[in-house]
Amino acid sequence: MYTHFSTNNSCFIKLTKQNNKPAIIKDPECLNCGHPFNGQEKFCPDCGQSNKGNKITFKSFIHEIFNGLFNFDAKFWKTFIPLLINPGSVSRNYIDGKRQRYSNPFRFYLTVSIVFFLIVGILNTKEKYKELTQESKADIAKAVKKQSSKAKKQLSEKDIDSIKKELDEKMKKSLVPIPEKTRKKVLEEIEKEAKDSTKSKKGDINIYFGDNSRLDKFISYQKKYPESKIDQALDSLGYEKNFTNRFLYTRAVTANSLVKKENREQFLSQLLSYGSVALFIFLPLFTLFLKLFYIRGTYTYVDHLIFVFHVQTVFFMLFSIYFLLEIFGANPALWVFTILFLVYLFIAMKKFYRQGYFKTFFKFLLLNLSYSIIAIIGITVVVLISFAMY
Repeated sequence: MYTHFSTNNSCFIKLTKQNNKPAIIKDPECLNCGHPFNGQEKFCPDCGQSNKGNKITFKSFIHEIFNGLFNFDAKFWKTFIPLLINPGSVSRNYIDGKRQRYSNPFRFYLTVSIVFFLIVGILNTKEKYKELTQESKADIAKAVKKQSSKAKKQLSEKDIDSIKKELDEKMKKSLVPIPEKTRKKVLEEIEKEAKDSTKSKKGDINIYFGDNSRLDKFISYQKKYPESKIDQALDSLGYEKNFTNRFLYTRAVTANSLVKKENREQFLSQLLSYGSVALFIFLPLFTLFLKLFYIRGTYTYVDHLIFVFHVQTVFFMLFSIYFLLEIFGANPALWVFTILFLVYLFIAMKKFYRQGYFKTFFKFLLLNLSYSIIAIIGITVVVLISFAMY
């Protein structure tokens, strides 16, 4: 057996007498930093990059994608599991310098938050699909009531049976298969609606922003004259045609459009998107409260920020589990997960800051109070921005 080192090739070449086939050993130097190799290194001793050669195969590409998630030796799982089951320990170890085994708190927070919002999106998609599996009971009931009002009298049993039969045939031929139990339940409710001629119709959704405010006047006018142009509406209402009034009138159009279910769903989706960004912005502000509560300690602002990132990550982890249970048909109690998170927060504060139970509990209450205040302000700001941008 002998070895040939090529000067023109980027790799060492090794020939065997048995098969006389060249085999790629690895690179003569690190492709990242240029550190020279002697042919045996698996990783660059200078920068740590793997010595795998410059060829990226499909297999290696897929392996890199899923390695961090399914390799239980990876930093992701070494951070995920202790963070979830041992409150405060990961944060404490990280600021004490034991960082090599853990993922970066900021990157880990981003990863878990993305997974959380993906799960929420999947749950919303499932709910929409569930709606497609059955006709809207409200729409069917409305159609029956319309037929009933035209007849100006209560439908007879024969008429009701005829309508039920017709609706049942339509549901059987629906593009999305409707289970037999669902069809039966819908028809039972339709029969009940048809027989109850005294039931009143639900009113329209009304949106108000104050007692007889300018925006309320715009909303009322636009609802009454939906085809009216902005300047025409402002002239009719006696308001100056400036930027502020024009903008407020467009918001009146938006407010009236939220009466429709599809527009409300789109608005809530936008609200969730802005909320995820706002949460990331408010976390550093929330950290200032921790800095204030533990002002006598030796902790730096960054130490507090690491703790906040880890706690918020656990919040996403717990409620990801909550929404996953909902996706798979379970009906978990929201209050259980809320209490679990609060208990986790108290234990994490106790272990991380190493203070007594009384001091920790007092600061725990102050922390939740301050977080509630910031949350109220944040939600208000996000709603206003979302409404202004919608």
